[in-house]
Amino acid sequence: MRTDHAAAQRLAGQAQMPPVHTVTTLHALHAQCIAAARWLARQMEKRRSRLALLEMTDEQLKDIGLSRGQAYSEFRRRSWD
Repeated sequence: MRTDHAAAQRLAGQAQMPPVHTVTTLHALHAQCIAAARWLARQMEKRRSRLALLEMTDEQLKDIGLSRGQAYSEFRRRSWD
């Protein structure tokens, strides 16, 4: 049997489309990668901020209401705190 040209084009177009579950999986993976990158950026910002506290002089720390011990305690906190 011979198929007409329009039917052949429809079949060819359908073959090029990825299955729906593949697209959904790729979107989910993309969203997870974005979330992981944002989490990592937040952790890096916390680390930079805590290091900046340690680099401040006692006078600068006093201006923001912290002691050297408090700055060190903040630095020593876990990264997920």
